[in-house]
Amino acid sequence: MDKNETLAGNIFFINKKYMRIFNLFFLAACLFSFSVHAQKYELNEGWKCINVKNVKDDGGKISEPSYRLTGFMKATVPGTVLTTMLNNKMIPDPFYGMNNEKIPDIYNTGMDYYTYWFVKDFTEKPVVAEDQVWLHFRGINYSCDVFLNGHKLNHKRFYGMFLRQEYNITKWLAKDGKNRLAVIVFPPDPVGNPNGGQGGDGTIAKNVSHQYVAGWDWIQPVRDRNTGIWDKVTIEKTNAINVQNVHVITLVPGKRWVAGKQAPATLKVSAELLNASDKEIQGVLQYDLDGEKISKIVSIAPGANITVSMPDHILQDPKLWWPNGYGAQFLYGIDVKFITDASITSDVEHVQFGVREINAIWNTETRSREVLVNGQRIFIKGGNWIISDEMLRFSDARYDAEIRFHRDMNLNLIRVWGGALTERPEFYNACDKYGLLVMQDFWNSGDCNGRWLDPKKKEDQLTRRKYPDDHQLFLESVADQVKMIRNHPSLALWCGGNEITPPEDILVAMRDSIMPQLDGTRYLIEYSNSDSMSYNPFGGNGDGPYGIQNVKTFWEHQTFPFNSEVGSVGIGDYTSLERFIPKENMTVPDYTSRKIDSVWQYHKYIGYDQYIDDYGKPKDVKDFSQKAQLLNYDQYRALMEGFSAHMWEWYTGTIIWKTQNPWTAMRGQMYDYYLDPNACLYGLHNGSAPFHVMYNPADGMVMIANNTFTAKHNIMLKVEAYDMEGKETLLTQVFSEIEPTCSKKYLSVKRALDKLGKDKGVFLYLSLLDENKNLLNDNLYWLPDASGNYFGLQEMKKAAVSIKANQTEKGKVEVIISNAKDNPIAFFNRLSLVNATTKERILPAFYSDNYISVLPGEQKKIIIDYTTVGNEKALVELYGWNVKEQCTEIN
Repeated sequence: MDKNETLAGNIFFINKKYMRIFNLFFLAACLFSFSVHAQKYELNEGWKCINVKNVKDDGGKISEPSYRLTGFMKATVPGTVLTTMLNNKMIPDPFYGMNNEKIPDIYNTGMDYYTYWFVKDFTEKPVVAEDQVWLHFRGINYSCDVFLNGHKLNHKRFYGMFLRQEYNITKWLAKDGKNRLAVIVFPPDPVGNPNGGQGGDGTIAKNVSHQYVAGWDWIQPVRDRNTGIWDKVTIEKTNAINVQNVHVITLVPGKRWVAGKQAPATLKVSAELLNASDKEIQGVLQYDLDGEKISKIVSIAPGANITVSMPDHILQDPKLWWPNGYGAQFLYGIDVKFITDASITSDVEHVQFGVREINAIWNTETRSREVLVNGQRIFIKGGNWIISDEMLRFSDARYDAEIRFHRDMNLNLIRVWGGALTERPEFYNACDKYGLLVMQDFWNSGDCNGRWLDPKKKEDQLTRRKYPDDHQLFLESVADQVKMIRNHPSLALWCGGNEITPPEDILVAMRDSIMPQLDGTRYLIEYSNSDSMSYNPFGGNGDGPYGIQNVKTFWEHQTFPFNSEVGSVGIGDYTSLERFIPKENMTVPDYTSRKIDSVWQYHKYIGYDQYIDDYGKPKDVKDFSQKAQLLNYDQYRALMEGFSAHMWEWYTGTIIWKTQNPWTAMRGQMYDYYLDPNACLYGLHNGSAPFHVMYNPADGMVMIANNTFTAKHNIMLKVEAYDMEGKETLLTQVFSEIEPTCSKKYLSVKRALDKLGKDKGVFLYLSLLDENKNLLNDNLYWLPDASGNYFGLQEMKKAAVSIKANQTEKGKVEVIISNAKDNPIAFFNRLSLVNATTKERILPAFYSDNYISVLPGEQKKIIIDYTTVGNEKALVELYGWNVKEQCTEIN
């Protein structure tokens, strides 16, 4: 686990109008963030910078504390050059309109335009005896030279976006304690031509860095290619022995269950010990767990760095870690410390871990990998993740919010896509907390690394196949990043790259050397859609389909048995669109003529085609975006239901392409960049529910999916239909039962629904009740008329609902929506928490459900969870398909 994992992070502001979203995240940031033992602090404020062209002196002079920083400006660290320029108002917000086009691209400006000196003054007095002071960089893009108090710390220029740096600065500290750090950061080389291709002309992949920065089909180019000190800078103080890269492995043999007493588990702990002194040091490496002390006597030679394995610890009745939907996510913590023979605690590293064991076995029926956690098979319901922010503005709080959204979608896995990053420890902390397994790709993509012919690429396939240029740097970076994140229980699978393996020598070294030595507990997939993960009997790339589909497609047409990418649409509602589209560009896309506004095109709009018109020709963008939410909900509910319906028969899992955007793009997102959810999120929330009743629109079959470890008996399955006036027809109700982790067919109601919905369409309401008539799960479908249109919805009468909102505790609101018995269904209602004064949405906010419908005579209770700021007063806003927009005060 990374030493700096508990330190707070920053996030920086995009648009003043929406700063409140990010103010919540910024509260956690401070000048110095201390660990439990006050041995570490982060340098995250007070940096200054200057363009390399505006200073003639070298690093030796600039890093002298007496050197005058004339012309230097305030810098954002952690951050990028572009972030600093944005925060100093040197560039417009690249997330709004066409502003990104107004920012010079490094391909045209040359490297010096985005090459900067970063300078930080800090106080740290010289130490005594064997004490040591260390400087850590967790990420610099792309190369750098580092100076402290007139001394160059690195012997040769440092390269690599995904390689941590560590310097012992003890002997270079100023006698008066006033120190200056100066770092010159150079951009990637080459930077790539952003010619509209996936990764531009592909040459960005010659570096060991991320590839999306040259542009992709969901993002415009990042103009500085994210040059900068983009991750944390930390000072650490130890005695002679520095404890590094602690490794915790948990072995959980056999098939386990969530409840009851657990058989023992084995804990294997090791650590690297670096002796910074000129003499041999003897002592004890130890940790305490559940009242027991586990230790080992060690002797470390002068200047040596050794790996020490401690005695195995048998953990009695362990509390296990389970994926979301299956059980709790219990986390243990230990302090691994080295105590010298002189009884000096030289260094302490806190490690958090979960007790679980993950395996990936071959399912002979589906011909794909099947993931086991603690001996239980897990049907994978996943989402592809790009990155939290395209300009690398990360924070613990934003990570927590985004992963919480994935938990709320009832997903159990996130795949970190190979054209981006090895994600940060704070991302993994959130996944550990919310039970999201992670499939972590390394830094390759078929688009840049030569899988396909591509006229937009500068070099031929065979040349691109050898990218990156420095294979040794790639392997060093892999080893370092594995050490950084390997302790997280959420980390489930490694992946060589997106849709292509790394070059053969890199893959062999990863598979046969690095992974067995540094991890050895997780399956390494050669590439995301490889036959070793999912046999591909259909040809093509082994993934898809992409774009909007007839919902029957997800039920009827078999795709790849472990599908790493299947995706669809996902624009936000009108309020979301207003955040980045100027008023003059708010024009409805015309699918017939393919006439789409330039700003929509620039933000990568993907068409809804004729499916919008099935709900009536949109009057304006507000109407268009409202109807788009119906499709968003229906698409992603059907996607996950269709895969779940064929679990273990056709599929062992699927991963949606994709669940979020790091920029204001208009496709593949369950919430927008500003953390405002759309109906995709709640369609998934419904369709992915662990115990779920569902309807196959192709054959009319009612089914139940049970993604839990518990068999369900004596469950009442109730099937009802409602017409557009709200009249109810009971089609059937039967007792049912279902075994764990499977899906089951019950009965077809297609004929009855075809008859009832022939003229105006019909609502289908499915519910599951226990023996005491408690609702376990329900699901409402709106089905078209015989012609495939939803004209009946357009004729629905208004439903006057009553709303009550009560604050049950700070940051928690209970909303009760009641619909009168003689009303039609109150259909598809969006709830939003808004500021009472500005009426702007409070973001992020988390809803137990949303885009909800309320049956005649029914009440729905929704819980809203959010972080309060000061004395801000909130209201609950509601609008629906046939429910007027209204705001309700919170009692």
